[in-house]
Amino acid sequence: MTNERPIPPEQATPDELLARGKDPDLIFQTELAADVRRAVHAPGTAIELVAPLPPDLTIRYAIFDHDGTISTLRHGWEQIMEPVMMKAIFGRTDPRADPVVHVRILQQVREFIDKTTGIQTLLQMHGLAQMVRAAGLVPADEVLDAAGYKRIYNEALMNLVERRLDRLRSGELGVDDYTMKNAVPFLQRLHAAGIRLYLASGTDEADVIREAEQLGYASLFEGRIYGASHDITHDAKLMVLNRIIGEIGGEQAAHIVTFGDGPVEIRETRRRGGVTVGLASNEVQRCGLQLDKRTRVIRAGAHLVVPDFSDMDTLLGLLRIGVGV
Repeated sequence: MTNERPIPPEQATPDELLARGKDPDLIFQTELAADVRRAVHAPGTAIELVAPLPPDLTIRYAIFDHDGTISTLRHGWEQIMEPVMMKAIFGRTDPRADPVVHVRILQQVREFIDKTTGIQTLLQMHGLAQMVRAAGLVPADEVLDAAGYKRIYNEALMNLVERRLDRLRSGELGVDDYTMKNAVPFLQRLHAAGIRLYLASGTDEADVIREAEQLGYASLFEGRIYGASHDITHDAKLMVLNRIIGEIGGEQAAHIVTFGDGPVEIRETRRRGGVTVGLASNEVQRCGLQLDKRTRVIRAGAHLVVPDFSDMDTLLGLLRIGVGV
């Protein structure tokens, strides 16, 4: 049974508590999330059964996060964002000058990256600009805005992505080398079963579309691929959820299943009454369980947790898709 009690932030100000009370982040199953020994699996599979699925479940729509759920083209983005953020915060200050400050800021950066996984990049860079100003190590007139920091980060990230796409286009590596195990066949099975597919990402929309096309599955989404805009007031994944619910009616939200490895898509779908499958994949191997991701998606509200799409038939059966029910 889940614990759906909103947990307020520690040492929050009254204003922060009031703001959080209007839109709480629910935290589920904290004890289970922290202890993999408590996991219960579907027999003979690696599918973890976290919360009961509705007995009358009928799925008609499937929302997929992209990076870390289907694609691994951007695997390692955290290792690119971290030095970009550290350089921005320290500016011309030598980070070795005060090891205590260096360790403190590094911890803040890593916590920020982990907490904001899945949200659009521009919003992350808005947070970076705030961190730069708060640290006070860079003259005020040299602090960039969110768009400026995003340009720096995106240039570094796209260098990595382009190198990987070059290897794909040359035939040196194939689609399987840049996607989670069985992800593309799973998308094909859903599409063949008549499930309407949506792709949601915090990455810029044009880049998401291009990468899905390069990897060969963009057509399965039939134009329903959504990414970040330049407006940080609209979260890409939240926008997709609102659009879907607006199209089918709020009372139909129970017919949605969302697959993702970040807290945003899992939490927002669960909040609306949909079904959630958390991906807890080792992105280096493109299969197998990664414990910190498992913790993250369970706390966000995943009904099921899978390390990849290896147990495709059982997963489709649990979701009652294409099994004649």
